[in-house]
Amino acid sequence: MDELIPLNNQDAEVVFELAQCSNGSKIGLATLNVPKALNALNLNMIRLLDKQLKHWADDDELAFVVLKGMGDKAFCAGGDVVSLHSAMATGEPADYGQTFFSEEYRLDYTIHCYNKPIVVWGDGIIMGGGMGLMAGASHRVVTERSKLAMPEITIGLYPDVGASYFLQKAPDNIGLFLGLTGALMNADDARFAALADHSIDSNKFTTLLATLCEQSWGKVAALNHDKLTQLLKKFDGESKTMEKGGLRTHLNTINRMSEYSDLAGKVNYLTGIESDDKWLAKAVKTLKHGCPLSAHLVFEQLKRAQGLSLKACFKMELGMSVTCCEVGEFQEGVRALLIDKDMSPQWQYPSLQEVPESVIERFFNRQWREHPLETLV
Repeated sequence: MDELIPLNNQDAEVVFELAQCSNGSKIGLATLNVPKALNALNLNMIRLLDKQLKHWADDDELAFVVLKGMGDKAFCAGGDVVSLHSAMATGEPADYGQTFFSEEYRLDYTIHCYNKPIVVWGDGIIMGGGMGLMAGASHRVVTERSKLAMPEITIGLYPDVGASYFLQKAPDNIGLFLGLTGALMNADDARFAALADHSIDSNKFTTLLATLCEQSWGKVAALNHDKLTQLLKKFDGESKTMEKGGLRTHLNTINRMSEYSDLAGKVNYLTGIESDDKWLAKAVKTLKHGCPLSAHLVFEQLKRAQGLSLKACFKMELGMSVTCCEVGEFQEGVRALLIDKDMSPQWQYPSLQEVPESVIERFFNRQWREHPLETLV
């Protein structure tokens, strides 16, 4: 493989490079480059990615894109909620929450609808905003180091970034379980929950990229897509068997949630589970200490999103997220876990029963003069 061609400063928060292929076609590489922050996605990174993806979409010589994270700890550990907390606490800049979430969701939507294949190398931690980047990619790769989760219930948020859409694709009750418990998934779980397509050893990336560069890629996206799939399957087959995940192991336990029709019944069932299994016990503990308002939001979003288009899901989520910036639980959750780190959030509504119906409805009835995501196509 020839040297990668840099397209911007190698110290940038997202580094862009080109790899030349044997027949002159190109592969675009985008690397999230804030490893000390576990590549958490801030507004500048969102804008850099969005601009470059649009440019690459119009480059006839570029066959596909590879998106990865710098370092071996994380692909992307989430969105930059610390900046969101600052804006919530000070009121400055005004409308920062709407700006951040609108632009993040536009980027996620672009990835879902991209006109060329996108390979996400999902090595290490993938949470929240990282899941949003990965979910819409055409080829989602996990490794033995992958740790995926939607843990927003711990900070008074809810699984956003299109989770209303992609959690519906998980089998049975798994989408709701993941949202309520923030349960950690390994590579096996990610594939089982329809959140990943291939599992490849983490030390194979350089070899994989070299193999991709040795190929002759055409200008027909569908043919490149199929060729990529076959190559990744080959690497998948040559990789170690990934350890069985908690979702598969405890599927029968998770599916018993369906015996209860309302949220309170499901939550009481889950919090009543006593298990020596560390994975399941941690999931139950997260639910017990999570934000009760968030539990309602998870339940409602998945119920209301059934049958909705991807665009409609993102539009619904933007209203929910902007409302989260106003109601207070989100600000308190981030304070307790990431700012003061006292791990003791003081929720306005300490139990499911204390969350007023009118508060829940507020998240789904936001009125816009013109919806910021109306122009998504």
